[in-house]
Order: sequence, then C-alpha cells, then structure tokens
Amino acid sequence: MQILSALILCLLTLPALAQTSSLGGRVLDQRGQPVPFANVALPALQQGAAANESGRFALSDLPAGPQQVQVSAVGYTTATQTVTLPLTQALTVRLQSTESTLGEVVVTGVSRSTEIRRSPVPIAAVTGREIRLNANGNAIDAAVRGVPGLSAVTTGPNISKPFIRGLGYNRVLTMFNGLRQEGQQWGDEHGIEVDGYGLDRVEVVKGPASLLYGSDAVAGVVNLLPALPAGPDGELHGEALAEYQSVNGLVGKSLAFDYQKNGLQTSLRGSHRWARDYSNPVDGLVYNTGFRELNLTGMVGVQKEWGNVRLWLTTYNNRQEIPDGSRDSLSRAFTKQLFDGDQDDFNNRPVVRNSELKSYGISTLYQHIQHYRAFATSELKTGPGELRLLLGMQQNHRQEFNHPTAPSQPGLDLRLTTLNYQARYLFQDFNGYELTVGMNGMAQDNQHLNATDFAIPPYRLFDIGGFGVVKKAFGALELTGGLRYDTRVVDWNDFYTGIDPVTGFGTKADAGTLGADRQFSNFHKVYRGVSASVGGSYAVGPRLVLRANVARGYRAPNIPEIGSNGLDPGAHIIYLGNPDFQPEFNWQQDVGVLWKSPGFEASAEAFYNHVENFIYQAKQFDANGQALSDQFGNSTYKFEQAAANLFGGEVAFNVQPAALPGLSWRTGAALVIGVNKNAALQDREGTAARYLPLIPAPTAQSELRFALPGQPGSRLAGSYVRLSVAGTARQNRFYAVDGAETATPGYVLTGLGAGTTLRTAAGRDALQLVLQADNLFDVAYQSHLNRLKYFEYYRASPTGRLGIYSPGRNLSVKVIVPF
Repeated sequence: MQILSALILCLLTLPALAQTSSLGGRVLDQRGQPVPFANVALPALQQGAAANESGRFALSDLPAGPQQVQVSAVGYTTATQTVTLPLTQALTVRLQSTESTLGEVVVTGVSRSTEIRRSPVPIAAVTGREIRLNANGNAIDAAVRGVPGLSAVTTGPNISKPFIRGLGYNRVLTMFNGLRQEGQQWGDEHGIEVDGYGLDRVEVVKGPASLLYGSDAVAGVVNLLPALPAGPDGELHGEALAEYQSVNGLVGKSLAFDYQKNGLQTSLRGSHRWARDYSNPVDGLVYNTGFRELNLTGMVGVQKEWGNVRLWLTTYNNRQEIPDGSRDSLSRAFTKQLFDGDQDDFNNRPVVRNSELKSYGISTLYQHIQHYRAFATSELKTGPGELRLLLGMQQNHRQEFNHPTAPSQPGLDLRLTTLNYQARYLFQDFNGYELTVGMNGMAQDNQHLNATDFAIPPYRLFDIGGFGVVKKAFGALELTGGLRYDTRVVDWNDFYTGIDPVTGFGTKADAGTLGADRQFSNFHKVYRGVSASVGGSYAVGPRLVLRANVARGYRAPNIPEIGSNGLDPGAHIIYLGNPDFQPEFNWQQDVGVLWKSPGFEASAEAFYNHVENFIYQAKQFDANGQALSDQFGNSTYKFEQAAANLFGGEVAFNVQPAALPGLSWRTGAALVIGVNKNAALQDREGTAARYLPLIPAPTAQSELRFALPGQPGSRLAGSYVRLSVAGTARQNRFYAVDGAETATPGYVLTGLGAGTTLRTAAGRDALQLVLQADNLFDVAYQSHLNRLKYFEYYRASPTGRLGIYSPGRNLSVKVIVPF
C-alpha cells in the first residue's frame, strides 16, 4: 500500500501540459427523437457522462485534438465517431435501434484504442447490457455466451476457466481492468476471482497476444472491465440488483454507488451470491456443488485535462464445495466421505440425505479462496505523447479442506503474492506513424502454509519484457507490426515432507527430520522468448474490410508442468511434472472478412496455429495396463510435451431488417480441431493419440430478438422478447489414449427470455426486469469440457450413463433498480 500511495502522489505532481476543451451535444434516434440517459464516453480517456432526459450531454476538462466518441443506450447500436476538439458547434449523434458490434472501439490487444473491424488481430466484445440480459453462473460464462471461439472448462455452475480456440489455462491471459489475474489459474476446481455483477464490458483477443502482455497469452486474452462513474457532476448514482436462479437456488444481491465532481471519481460495489447443489434430469441434485461468494470493489480517482489516475481495491471471498462423484453402485445416489485414510471404505459410504442436497450450508469438504487486489492505473498527457502506467499487488489464498475427520485442517493451503508492473508510452503521430513502446512483468512468491498435501513446490518467479509496436495507414490500408523480448526466472529450494505423528497427515519437514522425504528438489531456470506480430486491414470501400495477421507467441512452462509431484485433492488427480520442459512457441496465421452495412453485418475468421513444445497431461498406466491410482481412486497424470497443430474458424452475422424495426437475428458458429504431432505416441497408440485433449466440439448459436417499440408517454422502455437456440455437435475428435477422454454426444439447448425497463414520469429508469429460461426443455447433456463428466468410479451403471451431467432447466429472474 505504501508503494501504491507513493505512486499516486508522484503521478499527481506531474505538470499539466494539455489545453483544456469541452464537448457538448445531443443524442437522437433515427426519427430525430431524443434518446434519454444515453451513455457518452471517450474510451481513450476513460471519461464519460450520461445524457439527460432530453438527450443532452456535456463533458469538460478534455484535451484538445482528435478524440473518438462512443455513444450507447439500451436498445440502440453503439455509435462511434472521431471529432477534433474544440468543436465550433454542438455535436449531434444519431443512434440506430440495432445490435451492431463491429463499429465498437476496444482497448485490449492493441497498442491504442481501435475499432474492432480495423484491428488485424481478431477481437470481440460483450457489452454490459448483454451481460445483464443473461443468467450467468460466473464472470467467464458472461463472455462465453456472446463470443464464438470462446469456451470454458467447467466444474459446476460457479467454476469456469476460459479457452480460446481450443487452448486454455495458462495459455489464456485473464485480466481485470488490465491487471493480469494471478490466482493459481493452473487449477481446474476454482474459477476466476472477479465479481460478475460489476462488469461493464468484456473484451476478448482471439490469437497470440504475447507481444503486448508477455508469457501466458499465446491463445489470447480475456479482459474483464468494470464500470466507471458516468453520471453528471455532483450527482450520486448507483443501483441495487437482485437475482434468483432455479437450477441451484442461487440468490444474488449487489449494491453499487458512484460519484464524480470536478474531476474526482469514486465508486463502490458489494455483491453476495450463495447457491445450493445444482440439478439435472439424470443425477437430480449433484452433491457438493454449492457455494457462497462475497465480493467488494472500490475505486477512487482523478480525471483532469492532463489525464487520469485511479486506485482500485478489491476483495473476493468464496467457499466452494468440492464434488467427488462417489455414488451407490445400484441406485446411483450420491454418497459422502466420512473418514480419512485407510478408514475410508468407498463402497460403504452413506447415501447423502435429501435435506443435505437441498441445504444452502457448506459441507466439510470445500475450498476457501480469498483474493485481494490493490492496483493503480494512470494515463498521463506528457507533451506530445501519452504515458500509461500500472502498478499493482494481489494476493491469492487458496485452501482445500478434504479431511472429514479434521474439518478445520486444510489439505492444500497456498498463498500466492504477486507484484505487477507495466509502463507504456504512446508517441505522437509522426508522418502517419503511430509508435508505442513499453515494458511489463511481475514478481511472485508462492508458499505452502498449514497444508497436508503438496502438489506443487513453493516457488519464486520474476519476469520482465519489453516491446515496440508501430502502426501506419496507407490510405485504406492499415499495417501494424511489433517485436518483444521476455525473460522469466523460476526457482525453488529443496522441500521436505513427513508425517505428523499426532494427526497422521502429511506435513512440512526439515531435511534432518527422521523419515523426511525430499518432495521437491532444488530448481533454478531462466526462460527466454521472442514474440512478434505483423498484420493489417484493408477497407474495400465503406462496408467491406479484409484483414490478416501473423503472430509468434511465447509461454514459459507453469509451475505444475515443471514441478508438480503430488495430489491435488480438489481435482482428485496426482500430478507429475517435468523440470526439463522447454517454453512453448506458436506461430498463428489469421485471415478475416468483415462486412458492415445498415441492417446487416457479418464476419468470417479462419486460423492456423502451430505450437512447438505443446504441454499436455497424459494418464499413467502400469505394465499390466491398469490405471495408476491411489487407494482412493485418484488417478495419476504426467505432463508431456510435443508439437501440435490447431486450426478452424468462426462465422457470425447480425441481421436487422429495415421492414421490421426492432427485430434482430444474430448467429455465430465456431470450429476448432487440435492435432497431436507426437509421432512416437501415435506409433504406439495409433488413432487414439491423433487429437489433443480438451478441444471443444463444433458449436453454433442463434438468437432471434424483438425489441418492442416505445410509445410516446409510455412508462415502459427497452422491452424485448428473445428466443435462442445453441447447438453442439458430437465430439469425435478427442484424446483417447488410455481412456483419458471419450466421445461426447451432441445436443441442442433452447432459451427464452423477456425484459423491460420501467421509467418514472420524468423519464428516468426506475426498474429493469429480466426473465430468462435456459435449457428450456431440460435436456440431459454433458459438455465435452465439463470435468464432472469424468467423475465416475465404476465401469458401468444401471442407467448406462456415466459421470455427472451438466445443469438442467434454469428459470431465472433479475431485478435492477438504478438510482
């Protein structure tokens, strides 16, 4: 905290060198009628305001020169245009009642704010409005629904890890407002520690983004962006939100406030969610999938003509139950563990009572995850250029309680502390060239506290990287290229474990302790990598854009891949790493075609991704072909490395017929195929080793939405009904070596939704109501990326169905009261 305070004081003392301007105007619809309370934003400055009931808006303390203005409102497309400040007359912006996305401006994966369709790298965005219209299990689910090519590995409704075009875990960099998320993300059994209710936007980069972010972005980036104050000066704004979901009885509550005046900005949000076990038509209530989650997010900042400085503080606290899938062999009813060690007889575990399945209480087998962030961001006008800084500290404390006879004793107890830093300088345009240089990196310390299981070594990590990006427009052609160099140092000391004579559990030990074993041997290694990217977009007239990009990404092996040697109790897997692994490098080629015209927009993207030294998990077997596992059924997996190829693409289109105002039809589809190039493995295993693990099945989703036209003087606005259909094909391309994966049948899920906004007599929003039904027909299905599919202890079942199924029908209601 002292470091952050000192940083803010230093930034505030920088001289103000920019000329002050203002921007005012009015927001109208196609018919010339005012659009009340539209949001007017300048993304590059992270500054905005809300229009009044007459559609008028005003912003002050703006720097002179060209600025992109983005205007949005519920039920209308987002409009973006460039203006040069100061203006000689008021600005008039006209919005269309449509669902356009290609004209939006993004900041993720590009050196400067860029319109989506002019970015050479495929980028997608999900607006806060779309997030609010869905019943999401967590922050990642909110993005997965709206971005073809983005999927998630799940372990129940509240645990999702993002995958981009078939790659995930440490290959996808997840960020919160530009701060890279560091919270043991190699693990399957916990999610991303971000408040989903506080998201204003999600931006997704599909493809290597190592150039700007360094290691761990070889597949892409998911940037979760919180809301900033947008109300008029001197007014306190906020909202109260309540939500209920039937599939797991989820009750969600969130309360937010924001205020700004004379350049001072502040916001505060608190959210609480709790849920019992979720249900589906095959398993009924799935034991030990409930959770209880509390989030607090606060921001204080200054926005002036010289730029802005903001300090963010967040806390995340989640108690998440840990399912193990144990059942009665005949009735298929879930059973629960009562004893540890040799006392635990799997075949004699008692059946879980119905009252426990319906209870909101947290069982004795759960994980407790606490995540804290404190970070400062700034954008400073420094004469001809702009300096952007980020400095942050975050700490993740993860405990897994897996001892039923000692419920207060954690099996896994890890504390990860991370220091993040970043500096980026945007030079003033010179003869049409836009040059950006920067550096970023982090320092980490991960320690075992009061644990009994030690899956990974306690380690120290430091990395740093520098980059340069240049952009140049040649008429309709825009070219972008860049280069980056990274260095990462990882080390740990000898680590010994033993047996506690009192409890009988494992414990940390000294080297000289009688009976101590060296769990992890001393390790020190330096990883280095070069990343590069070159691409461009070409506007063939005002509607058609062609784009292409070639990028080289870099990822250093994560700690489990090089150092693991033990049981992860929450995953029910014994991991074995390989300290000799080399970094992953990939070359990816992207080509895209984008069309945007009144009433219609479409895009088609194709990619080919070659990965050297691809790291994956392989199930281990003994000489007799029997799976290696301990007495509790925990399987053993060893990390292996080989070349891999991934290829596929996405298509999307959005139709808004002029003859039917208010009607929109949005459709998207995605395909990815992952091929394992391990020749030795294929010689031994044949076609079973042909494909990579955890590759999502081909998907397509379509939504038909009708926005009801508002009537003059009506108290209802933004009313809509919608029908969605999401189809997933059978996944026959799976990693079949040693039965690690199996084929997954296809399925079709149907959703139905409706909503409206009640306004006061003065025209202000008073209440927003959202009704949603997901999996309307209660289809029994298993997603190929659902880890619970493989939570099975028997070779056969009386029903013929193995593993745990995905959630069934979910009826939800959400009420949002702005003030």
